[in-house]
Amino acid sequence: MASLTGLTASAASVSDAALHVSGLCKSYAGETVIAGIDFVVPPATCFGLLGPNGAGKTTTLRCCLGLTTPDRGHIRLAGRPVPAEAEAARTRVGVVPQFDNLDPDFTSSENLLVYGRYFGIKDAAIRDRIPGLLDFAGLTGKANARIQSLSGGMKRRLTLARALINDPDIIFLDEPTTGLDPQARHLIWERLKRLMVGGKTLILTTHFMDEAERLCDRLAVLDHGGLIAEGAPRELITSHIEPQVVEIFGDGAAAWASTRQGLGERLEMAGDTAFFYCRDAAPLLAALAGETGPASGLRYVHRAASLEDVFLKLTGRDLRD
Repeated sequence: MASLTGLTASAASVSDAALHVSGLCKSYAGETVIAGIDFVVPPATCFGLLGPNGAGKTTTLRCCLGLTTPDRGHIRLAGRPVPAEAEAARTRVGVVPQFDNLDPDFTSSENLLVYGRYFGIKDAAIRDRIPGLLDFAGLTGKANARIQSLSGGMKRRLTLARALINDPDIIFLDEPTTGLDPQARHLIWERLKRLMVGGKTLILTTHFMDEAERLCDRLAVLDHGGLIAEGAPRELITSHIEPQVVEIFGDGAAAWASTRQGLGERLEMAGDTAFFYCRDAAPLLAALAGETGPASGLRYVHRAASLEDVFLKLTGRDLRD
């Protein structure tokens, strides 16, 4: 696979980068998990790493944090080589793991206090930071609450607050809103945007394409261990996908679509839904007029192309486990 070094080098100089990855490779038991990837994350931006399950995202993050030793390649995190100086680099990093690992025996404030001690911060300094962090996380009044009494959204926000206890420059977020309701997701999005305004660098993995589209300045799509696309969300949509999508579903949708493939640039089938990707959807919409509704069993949605369309085109619609 061609290297994307030329594409990423213009995004930020290596010396200024929050994270620089070059030629990263990792295999387990002879199976390649990461196949020579390159990317640069400029400071005070949000960089998204997207990919299906098993694409190599978690291994990439573990290598970047110095938790897994790569077979080949170079990593600089917060200006320090990893894994050689990983411990020093991690003092400038916060991590929001995929699954909350708060201590159930402690209150909210005690979780923050104990975690802050891992960074060698004095208790008095940690206690001074706790009220502001709880307020930032929308948990004012929950300082003495036991973890078991918090909702899923509260726990996720407390995990985010915990990742900020050392005032990090760089924050790794592994699927930060999985399992949350829309209200909690939007609150976390607002808080993450506030962090970027404050100069923090975010490195995000997510399966929510709308989340990546909202938050990321730049993102890379990883599949089978290689980077297959990189760019700003809107750039990827413009360069990889037709601008309009018509989804046709219901009884007979597949048969109807199969005889009208020429009405779009591209047709994809997923179950009983036909996806027409079009530069001009007018002919297709005209053909649908009068043929949809309760009597025909056909229905349709006409929408603009999204990052999810790009993701599915690049990585396929087959289920990954």
